[in-house]
Amino acid sequence: MFKLNLKIALRNLWKYKGYTLINIAGLSIGMASCILIFIFIRYQMSFDQQFKYKDRIFRVVSYWKYADGEEYQRGVPIPLMPALRNDFAQMEQVAPLQRGGGIVRVKDDSGREKIKEAVTLFYVEPQFFKIFDYKWLQGNPQEALSSPNTVALSEEMATKYFGDWRKAVGQTINYQNKKDLKVTGVFENILENTSNPVKIAVSYLTYNKHDDKNWGNVSSGTECYVLLKEGIHPADLKAGMRKFIEKYYDEEDRTRTQHFFQPLSEIHYDGHYGNFAGKLMPKSQILGLIVIGLFLLITACINFINLETAQAISRSKEVGVRKVMGSLRRQLITQFLTETFTITLIALVLACALTELALPGMASLFKERISFSLLEHPVVFVFLAGLVVLVGFLAGFYPAMVMSGFSPVLAIKNKISSANSGGLGLRKALVVVQFSITIILVIGTLVVLAQMKYMREKPLGFNSKSVALIDVPADSLSLQKFDGLKEKIIKLPGVLNASFCMTSPSSDDNNFTSITYRNDKDEDFQVNTKPADQDYFKTFDLKLIAGRGLSKNDTIAEYVINETLLKKMNLANPEDALGKMIKIGGRARSPIVGVTKDFNNLTLKEAISPIAIFSSKKHVSMIAVKLETKNMMTAMPAIEKIWNATFPEDVYGYTFMDDVIGNYYKSEQVMGILFRVFAVVIIFISFIGLFGLISFIASQRTREVAIRKVLGATTLELIKMLNGSFLLMVFIANLVAWPLAYVLISRWLSGYTYRIDLSIWPFAIAMLISMGITLITVSLRSYKAARTNPVDALKYE
Repeated sequence: MFKLNLKIALRNLWKYKGYTLINIAGLSIGMASCILIFIFIRYQMSFDQQFKYKDRIFRVVSYWKYADGEEYQRGVPIPLMPALRNDFAQMEQVAPLQRGGGIVRVKDDSGREKIKEAVTLFYVEPQFFKIFDYKWLQGNPQEALSSPNTVALSEEMATKYFGDWRKAVGQTINYQNKKDLKVTGVFENILENTSNPVKIAVSYLTYNKHDDKNWGNVSSGTECYVLLKEGIHPADLKAGMRKFIEKYYDEEDRTRTQHFFQPLSEIHYDGHYGNFAGKLMPKSQILGLIVIGLFLLITACINFINLETAQAISRSKEVGVRKVMGSLRRQLITQFLTETFTITLIALVLACALTELALPGMASLFKERISFSLLEHPVVFVFLAGLVVLVGFLAGFYPAMVMSGFSPVLAIKNKISSANSGGLGLRKALVVVQFSITIILVIGTLVVLAQMKYMREKPLGFNSKSVALIDVPADSLSLQKFDGLKEKIIKLPGVLNASFCMTSPSSDDNNFTSITYRNDKDEDFQVNTKPADQDYFKTFDLKLIAGRGLSKNDTIAEYVINETLLKKMNLANPEDALGKMIKIGGRARSPIVGVTKDFNNLTLKEAISPIAIFSSKKHVSMIAVKLETKNMMTAMPAIEKIWNATFPEDVYGYTFMDDVIGNYYKSEQVMGILFRVFAVVIIFISFIGLFGLISFIASQRTREVAIRKVLGATTLELIKMLNGSFLLMVFIANLVAWPLAYVLISRWLSGYTYRIDLSIWPFAIAMLISMGITLITVSLRSYKAARTNPVDALKYE
């Protein structure tokens, strides 16, 4: 029976090959988009899931609540780790994860240097490997990093440094030209989908601040992970954490400081805190992709339903004959569903081919290794099978019920019409739904692109154009060479200014600490500290509104603050701040000598922080060089040559300030591209369906059009007649889509502290696009129907 149904299905599909092609095109494009979205979401949802104790692993994060705002920080004070170990019996393990970086050198067997490179490494305690069950290939994880100046390498790094990872243990690598680190272990390469890309693990005792006692200093480079005992939940620790904060924090700090236990499973999605891998995918964006995928699927299925129910009239006699010959309704339903599933399977094959073609582009867009392998990820096969079943029933069940329900008497007498063919009203409703979805996505795309443009063009309070951020070594010998390096660089043609600093004005590597200015008590907010030299303001074009910039000094002697810190100090006039003595962190009190206009030190999603700029040569990590745009290509090689001559033992590395800022919004840029692509896809699916529907309706009304022409109707009048109902449906779709789009877009924009004002223009443009394409699509097909010779349509009447 199945073979017979399939044979009949294929014949019918061939008979109506034009509409079959439209259905297959719409379904295949919609399904390919859904497959791509699923593959990407599957990858994002797999982050940090490879660890045995993943459900019991938590990261301790910091949070401060102030009178006028709040602050999130993934970092914790260094003394917090041993204190947690001492005070919480509910914790099975506690381990710090301290990010570091510098120059690694590796020598060959003859003693010659074969590798010199800048790396990111992590200082860890043995307990870290009790929390995260890395598979060790050599060495004992509980002993390998128990002594200072020891290091464990991933298989990848061990092979890179020593040719064969089996030869790594017992060898040494030099770090920062100061310490020889003995390799005591090798562990398997970690997967890419992790928030902590540990490839070089140095013993925590090697870290020069491992025994720091300052509770007021928090760096984003210092993380803490805990493994809770079985049966313990973070809620069970709330009371203990309150007592913990009261015990270790000063009176001023304990009222505003909190520490939370963030589940490992949330780290990849939480934009408040970030992670060391720099890979974030907020769940709101994942939800947005899921919604877009559903939109695409629903749009393709609506096309199918509309065309199938419209075709029902032409197949009414077939149904009537089958019923007279004894076919049961369930047999007819099976027949029509067989046709639908045949189309769906053909569409799936094409969708898989389209997915393979699009996958390299998607992988390049996301900068991730995204695989479409059924063997590597069997869940993809389950998704494809579910997709076929879902689309088959969603698209085919209603048309099958309509056509199988025809009265055999009316069908054979050719008295089945659009009015009683099951769903003239439903088809109109589905067209409205389809266009509502399209309009929502068009509005969303326009708003996302406008917000992206706003972020690119919004003045940040400093000049980021043509500024190169060049790393410099921070050891004591290098500090003596800084002045000479700067003098040589400034003399180069095309160089306008240069400044030594720890971070640029806007950076994702921030240090926040306490401030005291009215008495001996810390204030109820923290300050973003930015060590820099006297040329920092000229290099980044920071605007002073009172006083002066920093004078030349190697250590802290004075401060320049921003307007936000001025307001926090309850000072209305910038001049009033000059000369006031403040104490930042554990440093001595020093005067304020200048006030700079506010600049964005974080992303546009966050408010500007209170900032203090001061001189501190020992905290310098880069030299910022302001270049003439036209001479950048010649100046950068000259700078590199001078740098290498000054620091022959180190590795030259740089980035541009514009790239740093651009990296803040990678996920937004990706979402902007996706919105554009999928908006075009949905528009294409909608309008090929519209073209198919108007084509079928025009063919059904051929005789009506011919009679109207004979009675004197003009071509324009006939086009208006066929256009009218479609334009009305699109207009109603706009009315439905606007409020929904407004709610969705408003919620998305609320995630940005600095955002565009939502105007009428995206909505109006979406209406013009939808009405315009509908008018063009329907008019082209209507014109062809209206120009048909009426004699051809009426001569057989």
